[in-house]
Formats: sequence, structure tokens, C-alpha cells
Amino acid sequence: MLKFYKQFTNMRSPKLLLFSIFTLIFSFNLALAQNQSVLEGKIIVIDPGHGGTAATDSYRQGPTGEREEWIDLRVGLLLKELLEAKGAKVLMTRSSDVFVPLADRSKMAVDNKADFFVSIHHNATADSSVNFPIIYFHGLSSANKAGISFSKELAKNLVKFMYKTKTPISIVSDFTVFSSAGSSVLRGTYGIPGVLAEASLFTNPEEESRLKEKEHNYNEALAFAIAIEDFFKGEIPPIRPKITSDFPTEFATLQEAERMSPVAKRWYQDYTEAKQLMKSKNKETLQKAFDLFTQSAKSFPDSYVAGECHKYRVDILYKLGKSDEALQEEKRVREFYPLN
Repeated sequence: MLKFYKQFTNMRSPKLLLFSIFTLIFSFNLALAQNQSVLEGKIIVIDPGHGGTAATDSYRQGPTGEREEWIDLRVGLLLKELLEAKGAKVLMTRSSDVFVPLADRSKMAVDNKADFFVSIHHNATADSSVNFPIIYFHGLSSANKAGISFSKELAKNLVKFMYKTKTPISIVSDFTVFSSAGSSVLRGTYGIPGVLAEASLFTNPEEESRLKEKEHNYNEALAFAIAIEDFFKGEIPPIRPKITSDFPTEFATLQEAERMSPVAKRWYQDYTEAKQLMKSKNKETLQKAFDLFTQSAKSFPDSYVAGECHKYRVDILYKLGKSDEALQEEKRVREFYPLN
């Protein structure tokens, strides 16, 4: 600044002095704009999943008792700090371990004309050996382009900051787990860009242990924050209205507590056995393969192989002469499993 002051005082031409001052102000404003986050002024609703249900949801806890709703809240509060530091206006659907009706969570986003909605969750399954991120968008991949775009950005960052090693990812429609209407919070906020993300599986003992650590929670929150900022740096993809006729037929799956059963634990074994049976040309064997693919997809409908299970079901249905059913399955894969 002293350098500029000396230059200005040595200038004899008023026009030159005025031009130099204008240049300095322009350069300062440009630098300020470049440092300003795209999140400045954005209204973002963070929804830490569940809350206040320890007495009723006994399955929603890890091997040593760490509960999902506690983890969700810790990550949500850390994410709030990160986003507010970038200038965003952040609203929390809950800030303590209390029950909040699903409709009220969506209503907060809609009433406040939110620019973004994110529901933070962590998953459970009977197979305690697995751990990977699952991200849900609402509805159809062909309609919810914004959801797909952000899901891919988030998946990349979750792997980078939480897993730090090669890890399978799953990006699926919420209709894969709630076959009749999708997730309540995503359905209620449809039209606002957003996702429901299960960052990891707390039923994995090693992951449950990490999820108790603030550093791991922070890394997860950081992955969300960077993904949200990067999402807003580009052009926001469109979200088209849902058209009922575009949806495939319903495929009922095991729900929450049912997914902790011995049958559900076989999800990957059913998948691999079915792949072996697919090599046969015998119709009875193919039917058995079809049934195993079906069971795997029902047991773990949002797994990273569930989309493949449905693709194999398409092949078998055509081989069995059931082309109408095969067409429905093709639609399911295309609209609900965009990575397949």
C-alpha cells in the first residue's frame, strides 16, 4: 500500500492519478470476487437422519453400540461449520438427539426456499465385512440430472477423504429401497438439488470404531462440503417433473430390520452363485440363477452389485421368452442404477 501511495503522490497528472486509483479498486474487487465462495448466500438444509429413536430402533447400532443417529448428527454439525465458513446460510433439521417427523424436515427446505438439501445417514447390513458409500437420488436418473451429478461428485470425495483406498461405490434411486414412493425427505424436497447419503456402514466393526473419532467425522463432513461447493461451481443440471408412466414396475425388497437376517447376509454369495449358473443353457438352471439374482437384489437392493443382478435378470428373462418383463427390468436398470 505504501508503494502505491508514493506512486500516487508523485503523479502530476490528475487523469493519470484517477486512472490508477480506478485500476487499484478494480484489482482489489477482482481479487475479492475470486476469493469469494460460490456458496456465499446459498441456503443449504442439512438433515442428520433419524434421532430420538434409541428405545425403538435396536437394529440401528454398530457392534459395540454406537448409534447411527449420533454419528449423523456429529457429521451434520461439522458440515454446518464448514459451509458457514464459506458464506452459506445453513439450516439444521435437528441439532440434538430428538425425533423430528419426516414431513417437517422436507417442509423446512421448501418453506425456506433452499438451494440444496442433504440428508446424512450411515447404513447397516447383515454382512459385517462390507463397507462402502451409498448415495440416493430421488426418482428417475433421466429426470433428476442434478441428483446424479451431485451423487457422482460426492462419491468421489467420500472415497478420497473417508476411505483413501479403492472402494466400490453405489449410486441408486431411492426407489430401490422404497419401491412405492422413494424416500420421504427426498420426495418432499423434489425440485431442490439434493441427495440422501449413507457414507459408510456402521455394522462393519472397523468402520464403527472410526466413526467414533472426530477426525473421521470431520473427513466425512469435508467430503460433503467440497462436493457441494464443486457442484455449485458448474451449471446446475435440470430436475424434470416425475412422470408415473416412466417408472418400472415395483420390485419389493427387504426393509431395514429385515436386512439384518441370515437370508440377507447371503447377498453376495447369492450373486456369485447365480453368475456361475448363468453359464448353463438349461432353463431350470437359468430359473435358479434368476431366483438367486432376485434374492440378492432384494437382500441388498442398494449394493454395488444390485444393478448387475437386475441386468442379469434381463438376460435370463429374454432367454426364457419373457420379453415384457425383460423390458421392465431394462427400464429399472437404466433409471435406478445409473452406474450400470
